[in-house]
Amino acid sequence: MDRQTISRLAHARHPIAAPLSDGSVAALLDRALAADEGRALDLGCGRAAWLLRALSARPRWRATGVDLDAAALTLARESAEALGVQRRIDLHHLDAREFTDRRPFELVLNIGATHVFGGLLPALAAAREHLAPGGRVLVGEGFWEREPSAAALAALGAAPGEYADLATTVDRVAADGWTPVTGHVSSPREWDDYEFSWTGTLAEWALDHPEHPDAGAARAAADLHRAEWLHGYRGTLGFVTLLLRCD
Repeated sequence: MDRQTISRLAHARHPIAAPLSDGSVAALLDRALAADEGRALDLGCGRAAWLLRALSARPRWRATGVDLDAAALTLARESAEALGVQRRIDLHHLDAREFTDRRPFELVLNIGATHVFGGLLPALAAAREHLAPGGRVLVGEGFWEREPSAAALAALGAAPGEYADLATTVDRVAADGWTPVTGHVSSPREWDDYEFSWTGTLAEWALDHPEHPDAGAARAAADLHRAEWLHGYRGTLGFVTLLLRCD
């Protein structure tokens, strides 16, 4: 079972593919969608959950999503039709690094997908290329809540320098010419809800599909992820979502 399929199954019952609650997502979008109308771009949209929520909240906005997971984009199209916003969203099966558009966007999102560009600052550089004057970027990134242990690094497959602490992360963003206008640090409860949903949803899919050739792999992935979280990075890896404007 490939990683895209595992992720898609595991996120099926969580609001978005990141450790944020419904209320946190709604508050961030309400601040990000400051104008009555505009265009939003999500670079690494997955099932386009952020974009679909934006379109539901703002009937005069349009959206574009880019992702390499064709099955996730199919689910996004189905959700858009169910919400009645399919005419206001364009979805592209494409590497986000290759996406181009002649018109700029008032809002660019990259939540938990900065790795597509090689890290936080390269992802912000890519977002800047698509941003309209006075536009905003909503970016979600990991950070170290505390010094990572060997177990945490092993569980995440990360190096100590892959993330910084929260203060250093925000300082780097500011030094790169961005002004944080609001932000949200995911709470321990949001993290626990997210991880239990991720592992539990994937494991339950395996239980409900015992004859599926990937059932064993799905259950093994859920069990491994749960162990890596509980015995590795729980309380060590944080997540911050920042709303930014250019200087």
